[in-house]
Amino acid sequence: MPHPNPQALEFLLSRRSRPAKTLTAPVPSRAQLEPLLTAALRTPDHGKLEPWRLVVLDKAALNALGDPVEARGIALGLNAEQIAKGRHQFDTGNLAVVVIEAPVISEKVPEVEQTYSAGAVCLALLNAALASGWGANWLSGWASHDRPFVETSLGLAPHERVAGIIHIGTEKATPPERPRPDLERKVTWVSN
Repeated sequence: MPHPNPQALEFLLSRRSRPAKTLTAPVPSRAQLEPLLTAALRTPDHGKLEPWRLVVLDKAALNALGDPVEARGIALGLNAEQIAKGRHQFDTGNLAVVVIEAPVISEKVPEVEQTYSAGAVCLALLNAALASGWGANWLSGWASHDRPFVETSLGLAPHERVAGIIHIGTEKATPPERPRPDLERKVTWVSN
C-alpha cells in the first residue's frame, strides 16, 4: 500500500523557478546551503559512480568571472549583446552552485546515463532550494559550454562539462504562472 506525501506532491505540482535576475540577497548561509546540497546529491546514480561534483560560488567569486566571460566573448567574435548576456549572471549573481558533470569510465554505466544523473542533480538542487523557501533558477549560457572559460575559470578537467548553474537567493517578486505542457499532447497511453 502506498504511503502518500500530499505536501510533497502539492509542491511538485505547483513549483515554479524564479528568474535569476529577480534574485537578491540575502542568500543561504553555508549552514543553510549544506542540507540543499545533501538533498541534491541523493540523486539517482546508476552504479553509485557519483559522476558529478559541485562548485559553490559566492558573490565575489561570481563577480570575478565577469571579465573572463567578456574576454572569451570578444575572442569568439560575439556581438555586444551576446557578451552582455553571457556575463550578466556573473555580474548580478549573489550565490550560485555550478553542477559539473564528471563522468566516470564504466563498462556497466553508459556515459549518457551519467549525463542524465548530472541533470537530475540540477533539478534536485533547484527543487530543494525552492522547497526551503529560497528563489532559485537553473541557468547555463554560452560561457558554460566554452572549454577555455570553464577549464580556466571554473577549474574543469577536459572530460568534465557544466550541467547547470543554479542561482539561489531571495526572490524580489513572484513571477506569474506560465503555460504548462498539455497532458493530452505529450502523453501516450499504451495498454494491451
